[in-house]
Amino acid sequence: MSENESLSNANLLFAPLGKVSDNPTSYSPESLFPILRSTNRLQLLGFSPQQPLFMGVDIWNAYEVSWLGKRAKPELAIAKIQVPANSPAIFESKSLKLYLNSLNYLQVGSIAEVQALITKDLSSVAQAPVQVQLMSPDDWRHIRLTQPVGTCLDRLDLEINPSDTPNLLWLSADFQSAPVAEVLFSNLLRSNCPVTGQPDWATIFIDYAGPQIAQEGLLRYLISFRHHQEFHEHCVEKIFCELTAQCRPSKLTVYARYTRRGGVDINPFRTNSSGPWPENHRLPRQ
Repeated sequence: MSENESLSNANLLFAPLGKVSDNPTSYSPESLFPILRSTNRLQLLGFSPQQPLFMGVDIWNAYEVSWLGKRAKPELAIAKIQVPANSPAIFESKSLKLYLNSLNYLQVGSIAEVQALITKDLSSVAQAPVQVQLMSPDDWRHIRLTQPVGTCLDRLDLEINPSDTPNLLWLSADFQSAPVAEVLFSNLLRSNCPVTGQPDWATIFIDYAGPQIAQEGLLRYLISFRHHQEFHEHCVEKIFCELTAQCRPSKLTVYARYTRRGGVDINPFRTNSSGPWPENHRLPRQ
């Protein structure tokens, strides 16, 4: 299989996702399986834009990172992994878990060496600088659990007509009144893995300035993802692009905090603003 073939979304059949996989018993960077971002973006937009439509980062938290210390005693840490949204590729999630499991048998002198090794391997697959921070048990007291801040859309009492696909026609905004700035969120985003069909749950934040977005329509739109099969990052980019097209905000940030699966949670962040990246604060379901 060529490099281009391995990077194509159409060749996910070669990825470990959805298959029975043996855990590697030695250090195995070859376990990492890349997926091109451009394939999904071309499908989403129908063309390749000259300028990026958004900036952002994917924040991965891996809670089951372990290796062997100098005297072969197991060590462990929580990893915070930041992949820039402009990286050519991402890594398929199960392949990351297999790769991290392969470190369980690797004897390394220090946590700094492990961090440097993971950084090198993930950056190679993503074809861009990936930031990795390993937090030892002594640092875990700094991990914060927070509640969502903003206006919760879930309070709205709606009758929902089931939809098999996300329906952007639910999205609308008030272009006649003065612009607003607000943060809306919902705990009801549910999408599905495109390979296994397993559900992925998230709390999603819409932070924007511009014509006021109709809240009932936005909630209906987010709920319409319940049968949609797409990776976390692709769902967030779809929501960002369709909100931009339908509601024309001057500033827009879409940030989803997905629940954990297999010891890893993925939190895509997309924005057209140059403001600071989000804090990596866990929500109650994470």
